[in-house]
Amino acid sequence: MAQETQQETQGLGQPIAVRDGSSWQHGVGAGLIGGLVMGVLFSVLMTPVIENAIPALIGLSGGIAGWVVHMSISAVFGIVFVAASTQPRLAAVGESLGGVVSLGLAYGVLLWVVAAGVVMPLWLSAVGFPSPPPLPNLGLMGLFAHLVFGVVLGVSFHYLR
Repeated sequence: MAQETQQETQGLGQPIAVRDGSSWQHGVGAGLIGGLVMGVLFSVLMTPVIENAIPALIGLSGGIAGWVVHMSISAVFGIVFVAASTQPRLAAVGESLGGVVSLGLAYGVLLWVVAAGVVMPLWLSAVGFPSPPPLPNLGLMGLFAHLVFGVVLGVSFHYLR
């Protein structure tokens, strides 16, 4: 767990808890745990995604390259999740396990729509991937995988911090 210190807010004089600054590291860890679970789902249920489409984003191919790219993206998405969920408007929601899981689910849906649904098809088309997914790419298996990622991300972040 992250150490917390007490600091005074400017002008209000009431103490608030301030994290020790390692939240981004917890985001990396939570993103990697979520990415691992999601990657297993890809490997079992949507093998072409992890072996072909994901590595093709950076001009590679094969399952090992797909895993490396996927896990790297997962770590970055973990950091973005922490940056968003620790903002003042969302921080109170993310304090409880249920709240952070809810944020994770919402984030999973957002990633499914934006990253998988729009960015990935456009990016794969731009790099000349032979059979890019349709635009938008909003298949139910992709939604399921992203929801699982969001739940695992939220739970992991809750327990890592």
